[in-house]
Amino acid sequence: MYHLVKPLFFQLDPEKAHHFVVKKLKWFYDHFPFGKTLLRSWFDVSIKGLEREVFGIKFRNPVGLAAGFDKNGEYIEALSSLGFGFIEVGTVTPLPQPGNERPRMFRLVEDGALINRMGFNNKGVDTLAERLRLLKQKDTGIVIGGNIGKNKQTPNEAAVDDYIKCFDKLHSVVDYFVVNVSSPNTPGLREFGLVDISKSPELLLGRLVPVIASVPALYALLPFVSEYIKPLKVATAVE
Repeated sequence: MYHLVKPLFFQLDPEKAHHFVVKKLKWFYDHFPFGKTLLRSWFDVSIKGLEREVFGIKFRNPVGLAAGFDKNGEYIEALSSLGFGFIEVGTVTPLPQPGNERPRMFRLVEDGALINRMGFNNKGVDTLAERLRLLKQKDTGIVIGGNIGKNKQTPNEAAVDDYIKCFDKLHSVVDYFVVNVSSPNTPGLREFGLVDISKSPELLLGRLVPVIASVPALYALLPFVSEYIKPLKVATAVE
């Protein structure tokens, strides 16, 4: 099937193709007769040997959907029906922002990959928090992660406040957090993650620990971050 529709999708801008597919998936899940049942019967992965418990969270399997695919939490139930063990929404920022100018997503056809230069485009943490609050009332059992970042216009010296705002809004509606300081698409963010935090990890971690005591939080680092942050310093900051 994919080989049949691929030429059609490749006539579209990659970002438009993405939105077209997820919207059709949601329509099928919500409105097609027995759509939910069909998707779950085709893709559900509920094998006892794949279950994991990490950070006190029970995952039905260890394969999840990373942040960036559903930034605003609009398609969580439909995407979960494809068999993912968890869904990570975001990256979300305190205020809505449009992201970088288009085009900002580029196909690497020979590599079967995409280059993402989106720039944290999202509808803001308030919109996401309300959507997740309504979803939580359904008691779906879906494990949801919240990937959070700073707004583009927020200077690095105020970046910690952006992260704490997102924690405050989302801590009751997500199962874990990912603190995103590694994206290359937000000006100054990597400098904040590499330079500012390496000099003083407690700047972020120390202020977040009291806020996140009840919700696990992970820290999204760059592959070469060991040059800047020593594990002992991070552990000390968390303590």
